[in-house]
Amino acid sequence: MGKKSRVKTQKSGTGATAAVSPKEMMNLISELLQKCSSAAPSPGKEWEEYVQIRALVEKIRKKQKGMSVSFEGTREDFFSELMTWGAECGASCDGFEISNFADEGYGLKAARDIKVGLFLSYMSNTSFFYLGPLYSQDRILQAMGNVTLALHLLCERANPSSPWLPYIKTLPADYDTPLYFEEEEVHHLLATQAIQDVLSQYKNTARQYAYFYKVIQTHPNASKLPLKDAFTFDDYRWAVSSVMTRQNQIPTADGSRVTLALIPLWDMCNHTNGLITTGYNLEDDRCECVALKDYKEGEQIYIFYGTRSNAEFVIHNGFFFEDNAHDRVKIKLGVSKSERLYAMKAEVLARAGIPASSIFTLHCSEPPISAQLLAFLRVFCMTEEELRDYLVGDHAINKIFTLGNTEFPVSWENEIKLWTFLETRAALLLKTYKTSSEEDRSMLEKPDLSLHSRIAIKLRLAEKEILERAVSCCRAKRLHFQKQLDEGAPLPLYEESDIALLENADAKLPIILRKLEEDDESVQEEMNLAQIKPDAACVDSSKMPVLNGECKDLNGTQEDPPGGDHIKNMALVTQDAKKWQGT
Repeated sequence: MGKKSRVKTQKSGTGATAAVSPKEMMNLISELLQKCSSAAPSPGKEWEEYVQIRALVEKIRKKQKGMSVSFEGTREDFFSELMTWGAECGASCDGFEISNFADEGYGLKAARDIKVGLFLSYMSNTSFFYLGPLYSQDRILQAMGNVTLALHLLCERANPSSPWLPYIKTLPADYDTPLYFEEEEVHHLLATQAIQDVLSQYKNTARQYAYFYKVIQTHPNASKLPLKDAFTFDDYRWAVSSVMTRQNQIPTADGSRVTLALIPLWDMCNHTNGLITTGYNLEDDRCECVALKDYKEGEQIYIFYGTRSNAEFVIHNGFFFEDNAHDRVKIKLGVSKSERLYAMKAEVLARAGIPASSIFTLHCSEPPISAQLLAFLRVFCMTEEELRDYLVGDHAINKIFTLGNTEFPVSWENEIKLWTFLETRAALLLKTYKTSSEEDRSMLEKPDLSLHSRIAIKLRLAEKEILERAVSCCRAKRLHFQKQLDEGAPLPLYEESDIALLENADAKLPIILRKLEEDDESVQEEMNLAQIKPDAACVDSSKMPVLNGECKDLNGTQEDPPGGDHIKNMALVTQDAKKWQGT
């Protein structure tokens, strides 16, 4: 993914030294580290802490002005060199070229007609940008692969003889992630579900910078690093954003585990809805990509980044995707332990493989809830008699299979209660926003609105629209089931033979246990990359790709994507949308 470069015309390795003493700078850095390492603020004080941290960072940035390393010229000046270098490294570059696509920035353009599923390109392992030797020198770095990759990127950028310079020179000079937002632009995200992650991302980045600044300046093993004389916050923010928007997990040489890497040229592809059509070929040790659809010569080539919400795209990639088929908002629900029927409800939920308290999602599509959320709400709203029926009644075990199936209501009253509850909950979430949807749409019509403000307001509006559609859907469902009850409509009867339609042929478990539709990225936000240890079976299997560091079926199936004969062993998801780790 690319955007126009606003790189400064400053030669690599040069820069005017700011008039600040090392002691003064170290004092500011120590103050920043202390502020970012203090206890978490009390609820409602997160914004105040963010403003304080930002003020310290801006003071440091002002004193570091002119100290960052950059290159003469613009990104596009180095694209031809990148293509030549990529070919020399073994990449297949004859099917595409780099082009500017206006609002989408730089991307790849088809150099000839390409049919869906046909082999599009491959990138040899020799062109990949790895963690590098720093990885083995610090235990903290070993536990934070993405941070290590960012520091390695900075070291190579400062090295005039780096073999990766043809690639590094083509990276954007800055990004549109929230790390680059002005304070008033971040303010537009208040009350959105993204705000906590945005504030945490900034705090973590500031803390990491302060920590590594002190390490680089004081640790004897860091004396030879090219960063010792110039390591600014802007440098680190750039490296963090470069890695955050581009990192991918690939297998190690022996295929026993995964590691992080940047994949030149391929990472120029922009996102669209679709399927993952890129994988890693262990036999030939290269990343391979097939066409997502038919492309005419001159059309932009897209890939699918994964089933991410727009909040994740904004936070980790710096863009809002208008036609996101996987957009969603989170909703936290749970059965109160103080409730009289808690034990019974928890037991029914446990038999269905659903926790008594969890984060679910409301989707932009119809229906807005998944089978898992429907099952939870049905149990949540059950009477004692209904709970007993699902615990010890006739065919109680088999009835668990029907909890997530819309065709088998528990009762008309249960359906009315659950849709009334969800309608009320979604309406309450809408009231937490400080502006209305109409006000947001009016703001977006302003021609002088900054790009970052526009991104933030679009995200805020998208969340509201999902909630508004959920309220409307819930109301319609509630009225429908109320009508069924008023008219005395017979409840669809559960038949023993119906279980064949609901169960999996290989396992006596409810569908909702094995096909949880709650979008893995949002449920496991705190996953630390250092904890990822995929089984050997996952790494070796040609039909079990690694998706964001987890062994999962691709799109919930065991089938290869179009052109799957070319995609062996692993599927890659570009621009890994995980939370930037803290130290």
